[in-house]
Amino acid sequence: MPEGDTIFRTARTLDRALAGQAVTRFDSVLPKLERVDYDTPLAGRIVDRVEARGKWVVMYFSGDLILLTHMRMSGSWHIYRPGENWQVARGRMRMVVETAEMVAVGFDVPVAEFHTAASLARREGFTGLGPDLLAADFDAEKARANLGARGEVEVGLALLDQRVMAGIGNAFKSEIAFACGVNPFRRVATLSGEQLAELVAVARKYLLANVTEGSGHFRRTTGSLDREENLWVYRRTGKPCRRCGAAIQAGRHVADGRVSFWCPECQRAS
Repeated sequence: MPEGDTIFRTARTLDRALAGQAVTRFDSVLPKLERVDYDTPLAGRIVDRVEARGKWVVMYFSGDLILLTHMRMSGSWHIYRPGENWQVARGRMRMVVETAEMVAVGFDVPVAEFHTAASLARREGFTGLGPDLLAADFDAEKARANLGARGEVEVGLALLDQRVMAGIGNAFKSEIAFACGVNPFRRVATLSGEQLAELVAVARKYLLANVTEGSGHFRRTTGSLDREENLWVYRRTGKPCRRCGAAIQAGRHVADGRVSFWCPECQRAS
């Protein structure tokens, strides 16, 4: 599943390509989207802006119409010039937003909905998001309080809870826990206030570092530009820890089956 940094870059690219332009054509294979376009056509509307909210891409059109999309595991947005060949099979297209200058194509997008501002404010799973780690007005204290309130939850799962703070996925979850020296299978209640604050601070630091201009197309937490040395523990099972040399371990959280990676020496269980 794309994480917050990927979604942020996607929204930024869409905004730069489409914002301020009039829609000349909208197409979709999704009946719910087709019906809205038939009743209240998108053609002629202006793309006001495109924003990221955690793992959601939010495209705002003039006339109080909003396209909300979530990529989950397989979805993606591509940008093309009119007439340019698509790099993905047309059968995987779910929607097209076209202007005179650009064509935005959503491929394999599993969640796509039209909303008004009022209906978006009621959308379950969107309005309950915690502070967005990549937002300019990110509320670190609120995120720390949200995390602390998940006392009986394992750290790795609490970090993935988008109601705590929005944007962390499986890769960042393991990387953040390693950087803070916290075992991902510890209960949140066993952490000090300082440890909670550090987890929030590192989470924001890592996501921001991966959306800065020129940050590249692959995720980095170690600071290395080498793709073979870009991550501390994620998907490095059995390989030596970059800090102490111990073999990196992996294990599944019982509650949801998702995998966390950690160093048994740098991230002791207590």
